Amino acid sequence: MSERAAVSRARTVERQRQRPRRQSSARRVARSAGAPGSSAWAWAALRRVPATAWLCALIACLNAACWSLVTPPFQAPDEPDHFAYVKQLAETGELPSSSSEQLSTEEINVLQGVHAFQIRLQPQVHTIATEREQQELQSYLKLASTYATPGSPNAGVAASQPPLYYALEAIPYVLAEHGSDLARLTLMRLTSALFAGLTALFVFLFVRETLPEPAWSWTVAGLAIALLPLLGMMSGSVNPDSLLYAISAAVFYALARAFRRGLDTHTAIALGALCALGLLTKLNFIGLAPGVLLGLVMLTVRASRVSGRSAYRLMALAGAIAISPVVAYVGLHVVSGEHPFGIVSSAQSKRHGSLFAEAAYIWQLYLPRLPGMVNDFPGIFTTRQLWFNGFVGLYGWLDTPFPAWVYELALIPAAAIVALCGRSLVQARSRLREHAAELCVYAVMALGLMLLIGADSYLAFPTTDAEYAQARYLLPLLALFGVVLALAAQGAGRRWGPAAGVLIAVLFVGHDLFSQLQELARYYG
Repeated sequence: MSERAAVSRARTVERQRQRPRRQSSARRVARSAGAPGSSAWAWAALRRVPATAWLCALIACLNAACWSLVTPPFQAPDEPDHFAYVKQLAETGELPSSSSEQLSTEEINVLQGVHAFQIRLQPQVHTIATEREQQELQSYLKLASTYATPGSPNAGVAASQPPLYYALEAIPYVLAEHGSDLARLTLMRLTSALFAGLTALFVFLFVRETLPEPAWSWTVAGLAIALLPLLGMMSGSVNPDSLLYAISAAVFYALARAFRRGLDTHTAIALGALCALGLLTKLNFIGLAPGVLLGLVMLTVRASRVSGRSAYRLMALAGAIAISPVVAYVGLHVVSGEHPFGIVSSAQSKRHGSLFAEAAYIWQLYLPRLPGMVNDFPGIFTTRQLWFNGFVGLYGWLDTPFPAWVYELALIPAAAIVALCGRSLVQARSRLREHAAELCVYAVMALGLMLLIGADSYLAFPTTDAEYAQARYLLPLLALFGVVLALAAQGAGRRWGPAAGVLIAVLFVGHDLFSQLQELARYYG
């Protein structure tokens, strides 16, 4: 009896040892198949994010919140129109039906109370500051609440944009329903500041994927992006660009991760969902879409060598998720008897000129004119005066520049960063060849966005020379800029690299502080 009991006890112990292994194996299978273990996979991914990445995200949020405080109400690009869109969606549940600038009576009263029309585009005029002006503002706010009507069918330039960002901003708008429009605006701006944190977070993760070492260079890139003044200004205002920057950075990260770890179910769903979110956020995302599609095709071909036809099913899954918002948008307009592409279709009527003339215009928008081209920008070096100066600092309604000497001085650190980055690229040229396909995808994404901006600007030409030549429209490419900064720090060598990284971070701290001081001087005298 004792021998049988011993054998039975030994078998029981063996079964208990094997049971956890079977359970962990089952969990691995479930996770790889995207089954119920998906939530556990997501939490595990969050736990793997370094603490320094979260710190960069926090700094970006705080910086954008600071910008939201130093920028007077409605003195950010197109903010009155974006506010009107949120008002219409939150109060009526409907989208704006017109791009007219005739906003609601309630918002017009608030704009008059804060002197928004007198201040905009007139740098010599400051925001309200005296006690009399404060009392006048209170009377306008009381008048606005007295004659308030639901919604704002007219939303100016914002009317043609998709609704995702505005639906998210409707949450703080409703939460502040008992306050004035200024209280709502403040809470909505702080919501946008959260998207700056996501942007810095995904830029950090993208740099970590593309540059596995040294680890300190990831922090350099993440911190510099978190303190970028232009990102802070845009994310500290009510503008869908803030969400577009975050989604674009996430797309770059998802692509970089897929190129290194392969295309699986989670990555395919993530890429499709991010593209859908981007298309629902702002039409500018269309410029990135061809590059994302190219990357998905390359990843599918690579994965098919191992998994066969199942890789093409993943590509189809990602594509179906990505285009679902477009299909829904077209379907809703067809059912309602409107044009399939709604207000967006009005841009087609503005097309003019030959294809060569448009191509020449787009070329000159970014680069010096080539022989045989008509000079569309006489007396202007667009690369320097439009894009570089705009990136260094042009705030408010593009009416708050730095003194001229600042742009001259900025050429020195910019040249140093380019030179150090070039040195790193030369030293890593063998690795660049290994990632040629991935680099091609990023190049197509950048080129697509630039072509879209140029084509949109050409619609208003020659009435307006460069309507969309604003550096903020290139910020969806911040992930690539983060890599440039990390490579620049590495270009100083192993000995001096960390010191160069600290100098880059200090440079962006100073740039951000100086920019906010310039904003304060412009509006508060």
